[in-house]
Amino acid sequence: MNLAQIRLLVADFPRCYRFYRDVLALKSQFEAEDGPYAKFTADGGAAGIALQDRVQMSGMLGELAAEPTGYRSLVVLRVDELDRYCEEITARGAVLVNGPAPMTDHLRVAHLKDPAGNLVELQEWLEPRG
Repeated sequence: MNLAQIRLLVADFPRCYRFYRDVLALKSQFEAEDGPYAKFTADGGAAGIALQDRVQMSGMLGELAAEPTGYRSLVVLRVDELDRYCEEITARGAVLVNGPAPMTDHLRVAHLKDPAGNLVELQEWLEPRG
């Protein structure tokens, strides 16, 4: 078995699409701002993040609420220079809710939310400290 993607169910597809494309600067595999589906990759991207229109999926399954309550997911993206990347994305409209700050001796993180309320964690892996 292979992991194909992580898919986020979103209520405002165009807004979330623009967030991942324009704010986080991920690459969309194809233009799909109006949905109902899009897949993004990061530089060197073996793994992908996909967006799925929540209403469309609700119609298929018949059990999803229009809006979830509480956090339902955490997207983790690794970056090389956390402080620089955070400056870039805040200039493009992102609002950090935490960090950049140490999480462990080997990891610095920052957190933000996408327009659907999904948490996004940005990680910078540090060299092991001696």
